[in-house]
Amino acid sequence: MKENSFKKALVMGILLVLLVLSFFLLKPILIPMIVAFILAFIFNPVYNMFYKIFKSKNISASLICLILLFLIILPIWFLTPIVIDQSFKIYLAAQQMDFVTPLKGIFPSLFASEQFSAEIGSILHSFFTKTTNSLVNELSQIIFNFPTLLLQFSVVFFTFFFVLRDKDKVIDYIKTLLPFSKDVETKMFESSKGITTSLIYGQIIVGIIQGIIVGVGLFIFSVPNSLFLTLLAILGGILPIIGTTLVWVPVVIYLFIAGNTFSAIGVLLFGIFSSTIDNVIRPLIVSKRTNIHPVVVLIGMIGGLFLFGVLGFILGPLILSYLLILLDTYRKNQAPSLFIEQKKN
Repeated sequence: MKENSFKKALVMGILLVLLVLSFFLLKPILIPMIVAFILAFIFNPVYNMFYKIFKSKNISASLICLILLFLIILPIWFLTPIVIDQSFKIYLAAQQMDFVTPLKGIFPSLFASEQFSAEIGSILHSFFTKTTNSLVNELSQIIFNFPTLLLQFSVVFFTFFFVLRDKDKVIDYIKTLLPFSKDVETKMFESSKGITTSLIYGQIIVGIIQGIIVGVGLFIFSVPNSLFLTLLAILGGILPIIGTTLVWVPVVIYLFIAGNTFSAIGVLLFGIFSSTIDNVIRPLIVSKRTNIHPVVVLIGMIGGLFLFGVLGFILGPLILSYLLILLDTYRKNQAPSLFIEQKKN
């Protein structure tokens, strides 16, 4: 009896040591591996379509990898020089920009005091300078860390290929590790799939579409630094509650103040269309999916941004959502869920 207990304790100790060592071993490439799993989830419908045509898992997964490679390389190749150029222009413009005069024109009574105007001007100048400086530094870091990024991209593509090809085996393996009954296990996987679909397609993809619509308006009406502003609009579109108004409203105000009324009205129409199209596209994508409360998504994105960087926009809400699924499982649905709504067919 004591010998069996000793062997079990020894096995558990060895397993714990190996888990800790494996964590530190995988830590540098953990984020690329997570990215690969997320991309495999996104491209799974396309993979299934290719598999029906070619009847080969290797060919289907390889074609998806090639498509993804072009989708990543081409925009980086063509857009990176433009983004860097526009970032430096915005950085230099922020150093010389007069923030107070336009505000005086809109709120003359509020900015009647010269001391108050100077204080606000100093605060706004400091904020925009620090923000643009951070963006320029991030772009510089990306360029300097190119060899590391290349290795991380390699990890993403290799993991993406094998997860996409062997997804059924991966899911079955994960199920064998879960300490739940079959019913609970099935319910958890269905809820997790619904939440992941709702977040990635209903929040991320729709937000990207909204940002691109605003970007089209910016390019059509020749707004300066349109590409940079489009990227900000995409970022704003991904964020719940905030939306693309983060970009197009200040741009419209700026154009009106500058006397460019025609462009201001044009960008305004594209902005309104971008904000309202959400009500059309999102229900089509997530009409029969699990719906997450916007507060959970927003808090998850902000917290995830601090913890994981840009990838936190996806990981943060997913982590909170999966936690809520486990809590609902523990509660055994004794009351309606406060943050997760199950869509009915």
